[in-house]
Amino acid sequence: MLRCPNCHSIDLGIVGTHQLYCWHCFIEMTTDGERISAVYQVEEDGSLTSLNDLFLDEPPQPLMWD
Repeated sequence: MLRCPNCHSIDLGIVGTHQLYCWHCFIEMTTDGERISAVYQVEEDGSLTSLNDLFLDEPPQPLMWD
């Protein structure tokens, strides 16, 4: 069972395919199976600000093009 990485709540809503929203602390998460792959703060204007550096152990790897 997934929990919010910020407040540890299980009260998560489904926003879209592989996207969850915490109703307690208002952050959005992208999932990859049973793992949270990205965490975002929802701003007043609806834009998203990444919180990956605060909640994820490994920073996202840059895409490598051949």
